[in-house]
Amino acid sequence: MTHARLTPLAQSLPASVPFVGPETQERARGAAFVARLGANENVFGASPMARAAMCEADAWMYGDPESHDLIAALSVHLRTDPAHIMVGEGIDGLLGYLVRLCVGRGDAVVTSDGAYPTFNYHVAGFGGVLHKVPYKDDHEDPMALFTKAAEVDAKLVYLANPDNPMGSWHDGDTLIRALGALPDGCLLVLDEAYIDCAPPGTAPDLPFDDPRLVRMRTFSKAYGLAGARVGYALGHPDLITAFHKVRNHFGMNRAAQAGALAALHDDAHLAHVLDQIDTARRRISEIALDNGLAPLPSAANFVTVDCGRDGAFAKAVLDGLIARGVFVRMPFAVPQNRCIRISCGTPENLDAFAAALPDALAEAAQQG
Repeated sequence: MTHARLTPLAQSLPASVPFVGPETQERARGAAFVARLGANENVFGASPMARAAMCEADAWMYGDPESHDLIAALSVHLRTDPAHIMVGEGIDGLLGYLVRLCVGRGDAVVTSDGAYPTFNYHVAGFGGVLHKVPYKDDHEDPMALFTKAAEVDAKLVYLANPDNPMGSWHDGDTLIRALGALPDGCLLVLDEAYIDCAPPGTAPDLPFDDPRLVRMRTFSKAYGLAGARVGYALGHPDLITAFHKVRNHFGMNRAAQAGALAALHDDAHLAHVLDQIDTARRRISEIALDNGLAPLPSAANFVTVDCGRDGAFAKAVLDGLIARGVFVRMPFAVPQNRCIRISCGTPENLDAFAAALPDALAEAAQQG
């Protein structure tokens, strides 16, 4: 019998993924969730214009390999040159391409301990060596990240602003000042997935072709197209051109391209969604406070809630919510794992969360 001959690197890696999906959990529990509040999806839905465009797209054809129309519209929307933009299969796909371009076996990469794990997954997949720094007061610490990058001669530093899983954020001026400490030859990967949900001034006021950083943005959150997988990178033209060396040229499907293009033009729907997100963040915070928990300030489409004890207690609360049909997630690393994270949802979703939380807390308290 002939067997696939995996590389030594592939043989050394675990057969795991960064997240266990809600569908997997539903199959395991034998029932659907009443409220899906763990994946930071936009439950308020995509623009009607986007849905119509996706239905009308000629899906028998491959998508435009250059995503020309979408990139042209983004360049107008962002007031920048199309040469600064690369469209890809969500931020996750773009992170994979970027790591493939920049990281070889043994190359150093820096991130925060407990930050978005999909980036770490890509680094491991290409043999990079990941170095981590702790959060500071539930915020990623730019100066600590850049100091560590200088110590280990890192090729990439990953920083999400606003942050997932904590929902915290830095204003753009703070990041601009910190960039002075980024070592030469190191690229800042600035994940701005939640930038549409954040206060004005959160994005650094820097040209998109600044060679020190590449920004990652998405249509998955505020635009409600998580299932379509449309993200884009903003960076120096030399880096954007390099993506063409390794990307899947037919990775973007035509319906997704059409949906993103239409969504970009529906400002009224985006404003409505952002208002719904703000309302939901306030409701989640109220529910947490009503149950003696501490909601953390959030600039994302979720609220992270401090359960007031350790990670074991927070995990018991999470398990109790899941057992009651409410899907939520929690941070992985100490001390952030004292928290649970609740995505913004409809009033009905949050009613279900409010109903399940007291019993989940009581059950968790009995266990420990």
